[in-house]
Amino acid sequence: MSGLHIPIGTPDGSRTEHAENLLAPNPSVMTLDGTNTWVIGAGEEVLVVDPGPEDEAHLQRVRDHLGERRVTEILLTHGHFDHSGGAGRFARMVNAPVRALDPRHRLGDEGLADGDVVTVAGLEIHVYGTPGHSFDSLCFWLPADRAMLTGDTVLGRGTTIIARDGGLADYLRSLDRLRAAAESLEARALLPGHGPVLPDPIGALDGYIAHRRERLEQIRAAREQGARTARQIVKIVYADVDRSLWPAAEMSVLAQLDYLDAS
Repeated sequence: MSGLHIPIGTPDGSRTEHAENLLAPNPSVMTLDGTNTWVIGAGEEVLVVDPGPEDEAHLQRVRDHLGERRVTEILLTHGHFDHSGGAGRFARMVNAPVRALDPRHRLGDEGLADGDVVTVAGLEIHVYGTPGHSFDSLCFWLPADRAMLTGDTVLGRGTTIIARDGGLADYLRSLDRLRAAAESLEARALLPGHGPVLPDPIGALDGYIAHRRERLEQIRAAREQGARTARQIVKIVYADVDRSLWPAAEMSVLAQLDYLDAS
């Protein structure tokens, strides 16, 4: 990877040699600055990863940014609306298929699965199955840049919520897999679905794994103190977290309780 550009203050415009981010204008507690839409390629043909929500201005901005370049395929890291909601509209704008693990989000004959290799103008993108945040989460390895697009599996800041269509056991296995891949592939950057680029993949993944283990121990301790419901546990474990984040924290606690009860 010849260079990594990380703008100050916003992930919009972040890029590696063959990947560039166009930030969707949907900031929130859950989406951070907004959804990162990644354009992959360095020639007349490109891929677009996660067009984002159904926001006409954002989709048109992406289309205009492409100029004369042709979109060969649209890839989805997963089917949550903030990543996939605009995929159908964008597909019609650029006349390209949508590929995803979940058939409900595909437009065209081909899906995506672990081990697939997608190419655009000679550039390879390797598909990694990383369920956990959602059942259909995928990550995309861009070997030319030694960069991994992580969707919501790893965020640019903060931690990932385990959605109700995901699971913590799967998520922990996915983090371990990404950690091993980052080391063996000598990854230089993680390109997340929300938030800034992470230029220290191993450090970021080690931090994620340690945080998950720490939270599990805190939840065990809260149970020993008599907390039984997810809300009671949130009040103890997330006491120092802004209350606006408690609903998301409660979702995460439910996933962790499922994991502990199944262990």
